[in-house]
Amino acid sequence: MIWLIPLLFALILLRIPIAFALGFVSMLGIFLTDPGLLINVPRRIYNGIESFTLIAVPLFILAGEIMTKGGISNRLIRFSQMIVGFMPGGLAMVIVVASMFFSALTGTAIAAAAAIGGMMIPAMTKQGYDPRFSSSLVATSSTIGPIIPPSIVLILFGVMASVSISDLFVAGVVPGILMGIGLMAYCFVIGLKTKDKTRSPFPSAKEFLFGLKDAVLALIMPIIILGGIISGIFTATESGVIAVAYALIIGLFVYRDLKPKDLIPVFIDSGKTTAYIIFLIGNASLFIWLLSYHSIPQQMVEMLGPVAENPFLLLLLINVILLIAGTFIDTISAVSIFTPLFLPLALAAGIDPVHFGIILAVNLTIGMVTPPLGVALFVTARIANIKVPEMFRYLIPQIAILLFVLVIVTYIPDLIMFFPDNYEQWFGTVD
Repeated sequence: MIWLIPLLFALILLRIPIAFALGFVSMLGIFLTDPGLLINVPRRIYNGIESFTLIAVPLFILAGEIMTKGGISNRLIRFSQMIVGFMPGGLAMVIVVASMFFSALTGTAIAAAAAIGGMMIPAMTKQGYDPRFSSSLVATSSTIGPIIPPSIVLILFGVMASVSISDLFVAGVVPGILMGIGLMAYCFVIGLKTKDKTRSPFPSAKEFLFGLKDAVLALIMPIIILGGIISGIFTATESGVIAVAYALIIGLFVYRDLKPKDLIPVFIDSGKTTAYIIFLIGNASLFIWLLSYHSIPQQMVEMLGPVAENPFLLLLLINVILLIAGTFIDTISAVSIFTPLFLPLALAAGIDPVHFGIILAVNLTIGMVTPPLGVALFVTARIANIKVPEMFRYLIPQIAILLFVLVIVTYIPDLIMFFPDNYEQWFGTVD
């Protein structure tokens, strides 16, 4: 039955929607195994989505939509400019810092690319920046979104792999910061080379405090979410409720940029996205059961031989496959496909499942800025009114920085696992 895996990728290459491809391959495999087992398909799909933890997915999607519409992005951009705008390449750095802040609010790359790009790309063009540079930078900076908690990608991996969401969230902080620092260093070098003249004056204490006051309510939200999870006040799932309530309060009653009439399209968009993800997870659970029934991961271990026993070589192989797959499979779908395929291999090689989840997430988010799919590229290209290939000159070094971070994340596990391994001793937690 291992031939079902290449059949799945063949269907994907034929542009069959991935959720349907997973469902078709799974039911074909079940039919060929024992047609009588087909009667259990609805129950197995239902069991795959009957998870309390999965409730966090629609909640964080809704919170992200509210944040995007609630006037928070412009406040984060203004505050980011206070922090780094006076440095060489400071205006470009604002994109990275604002994306990091926004990532800690929404957990998705597309929301960050649209919200930050919609404001910063036109602003940078007016200041003389090449729109190809600014649009590529917005796209690569948006990849921090699914890494810094809260992260929908990490929630899905945690559910499918039965791994602590809290541990995954805590583990995602360091890689997200590393990605941001790397891209900021690139902006700094570009600023020095071009003798950047768009730098803002160094803010006075009064200006800084005013900017902080304007953005503080948005900045407090990730502290509340991550702090509550780490301290055990609430679970990762319950934090989604906190996020929605907090976003509604500051959007409707404090900033007042969000009107009650705006909530209807927000709910509709969130519902559509949630329906797609849940349908995908249901079919993925069927695929996982089929793989387990036929011991396909064990067959893959035997096929790989010595590679499967060597963590260094195994992670190298997995990284290469994920980077290639990420160029034509969207992140959510890729998590559903590759978690059941590669997690058993990683566990057999002695790799911590939390560490593997971060590797998977960083890999697949890089795929969001690699053609031909590169969904974040299409979002920013549309905003800048340019074609995606025009970005490649600036995109290549930025992707190289993200790949360097991926190497660090992959081969220095102690750096990634320090906080997940110790925060329970410091604070205690509930998951």
